[in-house]
Amino acid sequence: MNALEFNHVSKSYAIYDRPLDRLKELLSGGRRSYRRDFQAVSDLSFSVNRGEVFCIVGENGSGKSTTLQMMAGILQPTSGSVTVNGSIAALLELGAGFNPEFTGRDNVYLSASILGLSKREIDNRYRAIQEFAGIGDFINRPVKTYSSGMIVRLAFAVAISTDPEVLLVDEALAVGDTSFRHRCMRRIHELRSQGVTIVFVSHAIADVEAIGDHVLWLEHGKAIALGTAEIVLPLYLAAMTDRGPVSAARPAALPAPAPKADSIPNVDHRHGDGRAEILGIAILNEYGEPVHLMMPRSRITIRITFRANEALARPAAGFVMRNHLGLDFTETGTEQEGHSLQPLRRGDVSTVDFAIDIPEFYPGTFSFSPWVTERSATCDWIDNAITVQMAHGEGPVYGYIQLPCRVEVNPESQLA
Repeated sequence: MNALEFNHVSKSYAIYDRPLDRLKELLSGGRRSYRRDFQAVSDLSFSVNRGEVFCIVGENGSGKSTTLQMMAGILQPTSGSVTVNGSIAALLELGAGFNPEFTGRDNVYLSASILGLSKREIDNRYRAIQEFAGIGDFINRPVKTYSSGMIVRLAFAVAISTDPEVLLVDEALAVGDTSFRHRCMRRIHELRSQGVTIVFVSHAIADVEAIGDHVLWLEHGKAIALGTAEIVLPLYLAAMTDRGPVSAARPAALPAPAPKADSIPNVDHRHGDGRAEILGIAILNEYGEPVHLMMPRSRITIRITFRANEALARPAAGFVMRNHLGLDFTETGTEQEGHSLQPLRRGDVSTVDFAIDIPEFYPGTFSFSPWVTERSATCDWIDNAITVQMAHGEGPVYGYIQLPCRVEVNPESQLA
């Protein structure tokens, strides 16, 4: 038996241009309609297996939250059926039910009782809730004195204490500091290992890639693609990178062949003396296709194209790779790799490829900042010109990187 099932589910809302139009329709007894229907979700069918992490991605307004609210029973579908097998804890609007005049402790008992726990059960779990929230003495102060992050901490701690069979998470982890976010992710991994079904909605693709088994991509309330994370996420990232309109009726297809490195997707900051100009950067796989998701232990090519605006006797090119915190992860260049570029005349265009064997990094977002120098003087530098996600491998990554390793036991060290 599946944990969740959507069978041809649609959800529409009536929109009236004026409040008076609603009254007119009511007085007409249904004979006249003054409304327009907005289709938030259209003919959605899928199932979620027990014990899996099912992720939903899509741009704002794609129907993600509406879908979760129908799972939670907050909204009823206009047509079709939603079946939920098991108890649910929904992390949709954390802290929305807190009484601001009550203390944190009082709200723990109030919120947990609404979620179905008895006073004895709350007594037994209160210490764990308090420790997970980590708000110190504020637990005994009115919630109206809390910051938004503290409210999220407490609400999340309460919600996960109910031992749900199905956990719904809607961008709840986007609020709060990094340490608390990591704590939440560890708890989600624990629940996953215990067989809890998790439905996770997030714009943080690295999080989806890190924990997702299957992914549903929604666009304007319709399913664009449904499948494993390895299949759906590259399609979604390719569409988001193109920044073009996505047709809901268009079937999922593989990304188009890579263009040459003749464009710069993003410019956070640019500086240099202008004697050379970066024309484009691209990240390609071994088949020359654009990479939107780096796979562990794969080979990629960072292609940088630049033009000399003046004669350059000793040009060099390279890039800095940064992690999601904006910290320099690594850097290399033509001279560091022992390759000297030929002198360039004014107007000459040069393309340099850096072939890299990617180890297994922790799942996250990495950006590449290309640069061109001449005798160590910066001609052009573009911060975070292109960004890609790192996929997760078969096992966890502790720290920043999983080093290739071979274990051998020396026979001479074994006891007889």
